[in-house]
Amino acid sequence: MELSSATLYIVPTPIGNMADITLRALTVLEQVDLICAEDTRHTGKLLSHHNITTQTMSVHDHNERARVQTLVNKLEQGQSIALVSDAGTPLISDPGYHLVNGIRDAGFKVVPLPGACAAITALSAAGVATDRFAFEGFLVAKSAGRQSQLANLKSEPRTMVFYESPRRIVDTISDMIAVFGGERHIVLARELTKTFETIHGAPAGDLLEWLRSDENNQRGEMVVMVAGYKANDETIAPEVIDALKLLSEELPLKKAAALVAKLYGGKKNALYKTGLELGL
Repeated sequence: MELSSATLYIVPTPIGNMADITLRALTVLEQVDLICAEDTRHTGKLLSHHNITTQTMSVHDHNERARVQTLVNKLEQGQSIALVSDAGTPLISDPGYHLVNGIRDAGFKVVPLPGACAAITALSAAGVATDRFAFEGFLVAKSAGRQSQLANLKSEPRTMVFYESPRRIVDTISDMIAVFGGERHIVLARELTKTFETIHGAPAGDLLEWLRSDENNQRGEMVVMVAGYKANDETIAPEVIDALKLLSEELPLKKAAALVAKLYGGKKNALYKTGLELGL
């Protein structure tokens, strides 16, 4: 295989098991002039494992924009470059967007290689709907902001995929229960491709108990897959409930229910009954 000059290659690396790297990826890493790595020490272990001695350069969140022109200059000289992240496919909740965008704007070719991705690996074995899904990456660290993000997703019908760290996983599942309810089905995948790989699915409330029952269940990087919102004929969508609550602050409940029914196409009697049950 002969590489193209003046080209940036996007190269996925293993998410845990060192054997999960393609032959093409190894060839590219061996033959390019330079490897841009999120953490050169971490990538160095992978390169050493495969006896690859290509020069590396750090490209991470804090220096990525500043590196763009330097790397464009190298491409102008005819060099070929590989971009890797610490694990999995670059740019998927990892640095690289500014670099790829800058290099494409400069008129150079960007070639993506297929390979490992934690989100796709987890979805393939989770037993959740995969015909449509929404990748949400990492939620914010603080609970109030996290619940606000989740509130915007509570009526999302697609399977939702999140990444989460072990130190925040209990708090995140607790916030999901607060927003989605304890019965929403969630599948948690941890330590994918490693010795203690675990994929565990349960209603959110039961999943939280499982996490708290053994600290080992909280170890490792996490992929959290949340079943999408499912409505039935008797279910009132969360945004309709929100509208009813808001209008009932200014109007009698009966009028609020009638107006919401007109706006959203529901039945005013059912909305009125729901309002009474909510104490509006």
